[in-house]
Amino acid sequence: MSLFLHLAWRNLWRNKRRTLISTSSVLFAVVLSLAMRSMQNGQYDYMIQSAVGLYLGYIQVHAEGYWEKRSFDQTLTVTDSTLKSFATVPGVTEVVPRLESFALLSRDSATKVAQVIGIDPARENSMTGLAKRVAAGRYLQPADSGMMLGSGLAKFLGAGLGDSVVIYGQGYHGVTAAARVPVTGILKFPIPEADNSTAYLSLDYSQWLFSAPGRVTSVAFMVRSPSIMDRVQSDLRVRSGPGTEVMTWKEMMPELVQAIQADSAGGVLMLIILYIVIGFGIFGTIMMMTTERTREFAVLISVGMKRWKLIAVTSTETVIVSMLGALAGVAVGIPILVYFHLHPIPLTGEYAEVMLSYGMEPFLPFSAAPGIFLAQTAIVFGLAIVCAFYPYLVIRKLNPVAGLRT
Repeated sequence: MSLFLHLAWRNLWRNKRRTLISTSSVLFAVVLSLAMRSMQNGQYDYMIQSAVGLYLGYIQVHAEGYWEKRSFDQTLTVTDSTLKSFATVPGVTEVVPRLESFALLSRDSATKVAQVIGIDPARENSMTGLAKRVAAGRYLQPADSGMMLGSGLAKFLGAGLGDSVVIYGQGYHGVTAAARVPVTGILKFPIPEADNSTAYLSLDYSQWLFSAPGRVTSVAFMVRSPSIMDRVQSDLRVRSGPGTEVMTWKEMMPELVQAIQADSAGGVLMLIILYIVIGFGIFGTIMMMTTERTREFAVLISVGMKRWKLIAVTSTETVIVSMLGALAGVAVGIPILVYFHLHPIPLTGEYAEVMLSYGMEPFLPFSAAPGIFLAQTAIVFGLAIVCAFYPYLVIRKLNPVAGLRT
């Protein structure tokens, strides 16, 4: 075997130009497949992260029937001991209680319906990074009796820092919720829907305002890894007790799951087309290598070299070229994909508007997951090995006399 490796290595560098062309074809094939798959997976990860990391969480606990009806009367009583119990579930990294409602916000002659969310400021910021959205004023404190407004909503109401905004809505069991609340912070969201219709209160103050002491509409959870989400869901069902429902983001947003599945099917089709193009490119290069060496093969067979040995040497050459090309492709692809993973491509125009309508910032992200590099390199390497059967077929059927005349 070492003899075949030695002969194959020497044969490759007898014609450096041919070897470099062959290696380059595999290199570019690996880089192309890596770029396409990284872009696809990055988009899916970003869609999930936009739904999960920016607000929803991987899992939520609600009162039974709340998610379907969204009735303020279907709230949960949650104590500090309950939250601590949830936090001890293996795999849970964040536990975020919220009290969500809709109310009329008014200042002078301007009135608008907005989503009013009561939050635990520290827990919310730990999960969603809400504090970094503060464009003016300050972030909420646990005992605050003020509010933070999206910048679009504040502009519509004509409210600035220190101004008072009237909240009028319906609280627990139909109790009227009304108060004049000062604006302590202005938030800037890249998504217009959130920026134009969201207000935040501290959880304690919102429970007092809506006459729902100790109650929340949901508890959101972040987990260490998506792969353990189902196990964490089962553990939370046990700890949340009867009268509750524990839902994953897939159950809460089935339309997003369907959109990813539909797009993934189209992405797989595009990958298959790319692999076909890559396969023909590699095959054309190997065919060129074989055709150029037909006379050489005929001479070797004529002087007594066994065909199986010649096939072994040429197959080893193809494996070496494929490995060099695949490794070089990964070496070139890693810095490119890592760069675009850290610096997503900003989008404009209609595509940006579509992404904003789905509640996502208009970026084209890339994934740098190790599995992408392993999978795409293995596939392209496999295509190159399949193409190596061509020299085998040529050598097996080669007529030495006819080969010497070429």
